[in-house]
Amino acid sequence: MISRDKAPTAQETFMQMAQAAGLRRRLLVTVGILILARLGVFLPVPGINRDLFTQAIQTGNNALFGFLDIFSGGGFSTLGVFTLGILPYINASIIIQLLTAAIPALENLQKNEGEAGRRKISQITRYVSLGWAILQSIFIAAFWLQPYAFNPGPVFVAETAIALVAGSMFIMWASELITERGVGNGASLLIFVNIVASLPRALGDTIAFAQTGSREAVGGVVVLLLVFLVMIVGIVFVQEGTRRIPIISARRQVGRRFFQEQRSYLPLRLNQGGVMPIIFASAVLILPASLASFTRNEFLLRIANYLSPNGPTPWVYALAYLVLILFFSYFYATLIVNPVDLAQNLKKMGATIPGIRPGRATSEYVERVLNRLTFLGAIFLGLVAIVPTAVESATQVRTFQGLGATSLLILVGVAIDTAKQIQTYVISQRYEGMVKQ
Repeated sequence: MISRDKAPTAQETFMQMAQAAGLRRRLLVTVGILILARLGVFLPVPGINRDLFTQAIQTGNNALFGFLDIFSGGGFSTLGVFTLGILPYINASIIIQLLTAAIPALENLQKNEGEAGRRKISQITRYVSLGWAILQSIFIAAFWLQPYAFNPGPVFVAETAIALVAGSMFIMWASELITERGVGNGASLLIFVNIVASLPRALGDTIAFAQTGSREAVGGVVVLLLVFLVMIVGIVFVQEGTRRIPIISARRQVGRRFFQEQRSYLPLRLNQGGVMPIIFASAVLILPASLASFTRNEFLLRIANYLSPNGPTPWVYALAYLVLILFFSYFYATLIVNPVDLAQNLKKMGATIPGIRPGRATSEYVERVLNRLTFLGAIFLGLVAIVPTAVESATQVRTFQGLGATSLLILVGVAIDTAKQIQTYVISQRYEGMVKQ
């Protein structure tokens, strides 16, 4: 007997994945597109001296390069056709999300136009991602890759830019295809796979470091792995943590029938912004180092040195990181949850929070609760961002530098969301079986 009130077990989930044609087809589509996206990373962009470029990567220390290389799955190291990957689409989505709160026309499309409005916003996002990919590819080809080209010049820049833009647009189409016909969110899964692709190399370097035989090396690796495990468990709890505000719906009459008041709750997540505050904060901290590496300005070099975790003042880096994460957490929370709109919607539905008057009092109460939750979530994000770097510095184990706080949050968050969607498909198959019987 299958109870519809119980969550599907692992055995039932794997059985449905193997037997249900619809779920199996979605999984195959997802896996096939992800494999195709990974193969494209290793299709080389022509016209570049690979030996010179590899030597420059090994001797250089560009923070922006390392940050982008993580999310492209090594695409910036291999210089494949899919080097840009899903990054322009992610940047465009963030830009449109920020502009939606500032431009009334976009806000009207999102709130009042329904499915048609969301399609228009998706189309605008595609155009913005195309423009962003063109700008990024021209900048990379002209300023980054041209010194290593066999025949530098405008023709090389144009050919390389076209190849990179075409690869990025293909990845954007593939991500939307996964979202529509596969399992999970396509963009998130592509970033997930790119981060996972760097794990074997990091694990191999860690094992090689531990095999040196010294007690300090073995102890440092064990401590670092334990810290990562504890942080993964903490991320799961915080990502799933919600504050449930009770809501009472008013008693209503439909014809001659009276419906009693209904009790439900309003879930407010502890971490509203997810990984976005860390991404924004990391980008701001990397900006001085990136500008300094291109301009060689003495003032920028000094600032980049102070804002480096391996610099003379690591406490300045930690403090700046915490402040930026706190700022962007509040900023992103205000974009996701609007207490005034929430209070108005509750009032329209005839729902109230026990002990709180409808209208302004409700919005002030929700804002107060949201501020407290955001503060706790921001402190946790700050710890997640700083603790791995501090442990790596203390243990001198730097083989996991590519797997930082942002990567951990993305890995755990995407895994949880994808597992939930698979469970939703399993439950739908369960109901279909009940109807057939």
